[in-house]
Amino acid sequence: MTEPDDAAARRAVAPVICYPVETLPQPDMALFSAAREGAVKVSEIMVPPREAVCFHAEAGQFFRISSVDGPQVGDLNLWNAADLSERFYSGKTRALHGTHITRGQRMWSCLPHLRPMATITSDTLEWYGVDGFGGSVHDVIGTRCDPYTGNLLAGGQYHHCCHSNLIRALADETGLPLDEAERHVHDVLNVFMCTGFTRDTGQYFMKASPVRPGDHLEFFAEIDLLGALSACPGGDCSVQHSSDTATCHPLLVEVFAPAPGALNGWSVPPLNGYDRTHGRGTAPGRAG
Repeated sequence: MTEPDDAAARRAVAPVICYPVETLPQPDMALFSAAREGAVKVSEIMVPPREAVCFHAEAGQFFRISSVDGPQVGDLNLWNAADLSERFYSGKTRALHGTHITRGQRMWSCLPHLRPMATITSDTLEWYGVDGFGGSVHDVIGTRCDPYTGNLLAGGQYHHCCHSNLIRALADETGLPLDEAERHVHDVLNVFMCTGFTRDTGQYFMKASPVRPGDHLEFFAEIDLLGALSACPGGDCSVQHSSDTATCHPLLVEVFAPAPGALNGWSVPPLNGYDRTHGRGTAPGRAG
């Protein structure tokens, strides 16, 4: 196809940021840091390789995901512990913060709730930045490895991909049948995973994660959370995922509670203030 005469001019149009974030409510990082100083561990759980486990973090607590034995990435889902319909919204988190998130940025919940679920308070891989391939860590662009895509591309029935791992973990935690649990599993935060898009074809890529034992990603729970973390069957994702051949390691989840009074002045973020009338005058569940 022949390019139009003004093709270069069209390509040269400057981009515009879709969601300027200057007015976005900012977390009180100084308060969180002070509260974390005196926090004590209240629980921990080890996530086995190629499996997923659920955990709980109450509003005002901190939870930490750590590499323990070797480089390993994890797929994280978050829900409102009292209402599974409020869950992490990776797409809006990406639109607000970018393709990868780090300290001071938040995991936002889905519509119509749209409020902070967790704030990243510590990231030992923050130094990585963006590499020469355009790769960075902790992405909100990947969807999670799943058996449907695996079947579509290669056939077979692989059950220890992150999608299935998260389903089993949620079903075990809640008592839901597998098919009902599957409806609640959603696009993830890829913890420690190093990803980007190729410059020539625009394809999603992964590369060896820079994570090493002792590295961690820590969060402040903004609401009562039910979390599920899968230790990806791709290990450090240097070669492939959804595989029994990759070297995989466990991940550690620890939960810490601040001292009483350490969070004075902080409160659970309210539900989004939009009135939900959608131009029709009366919102669902609202009078007149």
